[in-house]
Amino acid sequence: MQFQYFLPSEILKPYIKHYYIFESDSDKEFEDTVFPSGEMEIIFNLGDGIWESLVDQTFYKTPKIEFWGQITKPLSIKSQGKHMMLGIRFYTHTAAYFFKDDIGIFNNQIFDLEDIVGNPIKKLHEQLLETSDIKKRIELIEAFLIQKIITNDKRADKIEKVAHILSSLLNDPTESNINSISVKYGITPRYLHKLVFQHTGLAPKAFNKIKRFQHSLKLINTTEYPFTSIAYDSGYFDQSHFIRDFKSFTGTTPTSYLENQFPINQLII
Repeated sequence: MQFQYFLPSEILKPYIKHYYIFESDSDKEFEDTVFPSGEMEIIFNLGDGIWESLVDQTFYKTPKIEFWGQITKPLSIKSQGKHMMLGIRFYTHTAAYFFKDDIGIFNNQIFDLEDIVGNPIKKLHEQLLETSDIKKRIELIEAFLIQKIITNDKRADKIEKVAHILSSLLNDPTESNINSISVKYGITPRYLHKLVFQHTGLAPKAFNKIKRFQHSLKLINTTEYPFTSIAYDSGYFDQSHFIRDFKSFTGTTPTSYLENQFPINQLII
């Protein structure tokens, strides 16, 4: 299995974190768990492999064009066959530029993007299948995304406001800071919560919890720091708080995580 990352063009850098190619030449079946990232994705399946996701204790085949809503809890997936996948990863607030619906309605689900966008995304998928050149594939995707931005430009002001709110909340998600931010923008704290959720799928405190968890996950994978150091470096009050949050987002403890294989998550850290 391998991941390759590609940066967007200058015009799309404010909206797209990166594109990626995921390839697997092995037919070996495996199961994995996807953890919350705070970001949403579109995935074009361009190979013959099959993915399944666990919903209500049953695995269901994912569509050829996947839209991942915010994942706020561990999601089990299963792989069969060889894969070629081209993904688009948005920033926390930027998927909202490309959809007319409130983003929160997509939480913890993998949707068929054709059901949301219709024939244009089906045509794009067909065009991606017609070429194997990655540069051409990204050009096709970017042309589609730019058109969507132009079409939905009326949402830009609210989304930009959400971006500034998230930046303000990143280091201080307390209620007192939320109240201060609300005053700054001339809105109520209740409307601030609604605005953030509509455009990110996350409440302000959930956004911070996921960002803190993701930071701790990166440290676990890339350092040999003791868990106490990782907890404090990631902004937790103590190690027990860190372990509790880690388990809620992964379904396992940090120690068990290190002892077991989570190939997809470990590739994308």
